[in-house]
Amino acid sequence: MKALVSSLCIVALAWSVLFVPGNRPDRFEDALASGADALVIDLEDSAASSAKDQARRDAIAFLATCPSHATPRIFRSNHIGTPDGFRDLCILVENQSPVDAIMLPKVETAAEIAIVARNIASSGSVTRIIALVETAAGFANADSIAGHPSVDVLAFDGADYAADTNARFSWKPLLFACSRLVQTAALSGCGMWDVPYLDIRDEAGLMAETTAARAVGFTSKLAIHPAQIAGIHASYRDSGGEIERARRIVAASQDAGGRVCMLDGRMIDRPIVSASLRVMHIAGRGPA
Repeated sequence: MKALVSSLCIVALAWSVLFVPGNRPDRFEDALASGADALVIDLEDSAASSAKDQARRDAIAFLATCPSHATPRIFRSNHIGTPDGFRDLCILVENQSPVDAIMLPKVETAAEIAIVARNIASSGSVTRIIALVETAAGFANADSIAGHPSVDVLAFDGADYAADTNARFSWKPLLFACSRLVQTAALSGCGMWDVPYLDIRDEAGLMAETTAARAVGFTSKLAIHPAQIAGIHASYRDSGGEIERARRIVAASQDAGGRVCMLDGRMIDRPIVSASLRVMHIAGRGPA
């Protein structure tokens, strides 16, 4: 299992990751100030083909001149097998990849990751990769994708995956895929990001889905509007004393010298302690 690389550890355990259209440079600064744990400048879905060249230049200009910021910045490229994806990679290499991470859409093989990683490395830069799993083929190869040493995060696009597999785009029909990807990410030491909630007016629905995703094992929820950030953070904060109980479990285990013990009438063994440590670790990453 690879460890989370320090340069992206904060990103991998972010609670909220906000998309901002690459063709709207007027929104870049506002997105940085939104309170999101990480920012994705999107050059794929948000920019029409005729606008991609200008969006690419605007994104790189902003990323290259923006001073060091507490919010990690991510460049979502077009698919590496398309002309626009090739142009995205070229401009990143030419500018020595002035980003914290690259989000690659519709990843289906580890070879795609290797092409990007090798070219970025040729510029003397070290940029981590977030692999979007959006197709049945990507799902089938998720183990090798997550296992590539440059990948720090898997992200699930349930809408495209549902379309590719003739499934309904809702929580229950996609639960198997979600659980399987969470397992894959855990085995490879990756963060795991959930699909955005598309109704920006439905905060209750957003929080319910984020809470469910957190329970399955997702470490983050993608967002498409700044108004969603508060709801995502509220869903990832302590609920029902979970963090305090995790601390008590760890303390009880330490008092027992790591042996099986009892707390509030319940047995505490190694898996329970490990789960509690993870709760504390994720909670410690989140916003105040």
